[in-house]
Amino acid sequence: MSDLALTQPVPLAIARGNGKRSLRIVQSLCILVIALVMISPLFMLLIASLKDDRFRILADMGSFRAFWVSDPTLSNYKEIAHFSGELAYGRYLFNSLVILVATVVSGLVVNSMAGFVLAWGSLRGKAALLALVVALYVIPQESIIMPLVVMMSRAGLTDTFAVQILPWVASPLYVFLFYQFFAQLPKELYEAAEMDGASVFRIYRSIYMPLSLPALATVSILMGIESWNQYLWPTLVTQTDYARPIAVAIATFFGQDSIYWDRAMAASVLMMIPVLILYLAFQRWFVSSFVGSAVKG
Repeated sequence: MSDLALTQPVPLAIARGNGKRSLRIVQSLCILVIALVMISPLFMLLIASLKDDRFRILADMGSFRAFWVSDPTLSNYKEIAHFSGELAYGRYLFNSLVILVATVVSGLVVNSMAGFVLAWGSLRGKAALLALVVALYVIPQESIIMPLVVMMSRAGLTDTFAVQILPWVASPLYVFLFYQFFAQLPKELYEAAEMDGASVFRIYRSIYMPLSLPALATVSILMGIESWNQYLWPTLVTQTDYARPIAVAIATFFGQDSIYWDRAMAASVLMMIPVLILYLAFQRWFVSSFVGSAVKG
């Protein structure tokens, strides 16, 4: 009886091990299916950009032929990679890069300074000001866009790079993100630097900013994506190719009489590359920032 009692838990342990293994296989399959669903549009976009016939691209959509190209070519990219003329998508891509870099760099400076003052500055009414910043975030961007268009037009900034950068430099969301990050750092850091005679700007620049790489990475990526995907605003404030971004230019492929799928796919791939590079460059700090925010609640 005693030997039988000792051997009884063994099949149960084996069954539990098999159950866990089956659960892991099911989880892996679910993750694989979700990943394929998410990646498939990007893969189809890349494959379509290598096809030199817009009618063939349209015919292949909706079937597995959309994920295969028998005679790949870069002719679509060569047709649109110009800095002048009808297909000056090299120019549009350059415009978007200028707007992206200027918006992100100036946005990091302005929003981090505002967040630092709200967290550690000796400003009166900081709590009310912080509540106002949070309240501003819930106002839809589209609700203030027409007054902004009038203001920019009166200032003579339409159809320039400045009109696509200045209105989006300061953001309540990013001010609050920086405030939240700075407020979590130890107060002793600020007090020790103050006792050593450091100015407020020196404390901000030399102590708090080097410790803020996760917050800087998060804001850079979010602000970069927001700037890169702007469509309505540049459509309203640009009339020529001088400062028109690539997101607006791609829409010209979709005319009333014909749609140039081949060129539109190639331009869409070009539009994705800078954002992917930005994400990969800051991925480590971006993920750690989100994980830290989730843990801290």
